[in-house]
Amino acid sequence: MPYPIPPRSAYLHIPFCHRRCYYCDFAVVPLGDQARADNGPGSRSIREYLSSLHREIASAPGGPPLSTVYIGGGTPSLLCPDQIGALIDALTNKFGLQPGAEITLEMDPATFDAAQLASVLARGVNRISLGGQSFDDAVLEQLGRRHRQSDLHAAIDWLVQAWRDGALRSWSLDLIQNLPGQTLAGWDAQLDQAIASQAPHLSIYDLSVEPGTVFDRQRTLGLLQLPEDDLAVALMERTTQRLSAAGLSRYEISNHARPGHASRHNRVYWSGAGWWGFGMGATSAPWGVRLARPRTRAAYAEWLDHRPEESVAEAGLPLDDQLLVGLRRREGVTLQGLDADALVRRWQPLVERGWLQQRAGRWCLTDPEGMALSNQVLIEVILWWEECCSVSAGPNPSMRR
Repeated sequence: MPYPIPPRSAYLHIPFCHRRCYYCDFAVVPLGDQARADNGPGSRSIREYLSSLHREIASAPGGPPLSTVYIGGGTPSLLCPDQIGALIDALTNKFGLQPGAEITLEMDPATFDAAQLASVLARGVNRISLGGQSFDDAVLEQLGRRHRQSDLHAAIDWLVQAWRDGALRSWSLDLIQNLPGQTLAGWDAQLDQAIASQAPHLSIYDLSVEPGTVFDRQRTLGLLQLPEDDLAVALMERTTQRLSAAGLSRYEISNHARPGHASRHNRVYWSGAGWWGFGMGATSAPWGVRLARPRTRAAYAEWLDHRPEESVAEAGLPLDDQLLVGLRRREGVTLQGLDADALVRRWQPLVERGWLQQRAGRWCLTDPEGMALSNQVLIEVILWWEECCSVSAGPNPSMRR
């Protein structure tokens, strides 16, 4: 049987957005603040891309019914509800959907209203990921975001009402921490509003400055001052304390949820299982081998004409990938059955610093220190793996998740 079982999750990438945020290095196509999918500015580009996306879905090899679908971007809420519904229909026709499948749509404030939300939910979406990022207008402007605090509060009100009415199964709010000039008091004010929003799931992302972004250029010019490590740890500790007290448990480095509201789709990635990916810039790994699509529309359209078959890796995702994603989870990873003494030796100084711990036979990042400084732990995995590969074909790739 192909590894590990036939994939039951699919990611669809919608690259269009109004503008590129200053931290964004995703495969996106900014269409301007006036863009609309229904015969407005950018509508032709959207229709042409969706035609290509439908073509890719139709040409997929097929498989069992899907248990999770995630429509991300970009700003997928730029699409009309009927366009979103047509994509869900295409996946249903190709694979089928399991009863109770989780179908997530990313939505940005100021791109939808209560009526559009109701229409999207009527077309099959049952989980919303809301890209709030901040409740502070000055911070939103600093990030290059289009919406403002009032837009975010309005979107939250509509989501809460739909959730209470039973039309929406769950929803999540995204925020960014470790921003330039951020203070503990300022972050407390953000957490106050996040908790008050009643969101059953919160994704709290550390700012990452990627090459080629506006923030990268600002940093090069000395105009971007990010929090030091001590403050980063303090911010994450405050996040853990406040959200835990409010009933939201951290189940992954960046994600907190009330019982029953963890993202089923994202757990697929972190568990090392396979998934389908469709669209410009999307990555798939249905059988354990990652396949990335081109990041521009022209290259993606050409790629579709010569689409390679998805490769099969009997052992699944490479061991280093499994460790890297597995360590992001609260439950960590096990090294049982692996020749990993060299990795444990590399990790020993991190254990002594209080960043890593062994618990019930599994290796886990500590919370908050290890979670806040996870990159310094994960790089030891990469260095160990490179060392293994330079000596031999590498250790036994199997791994218990």
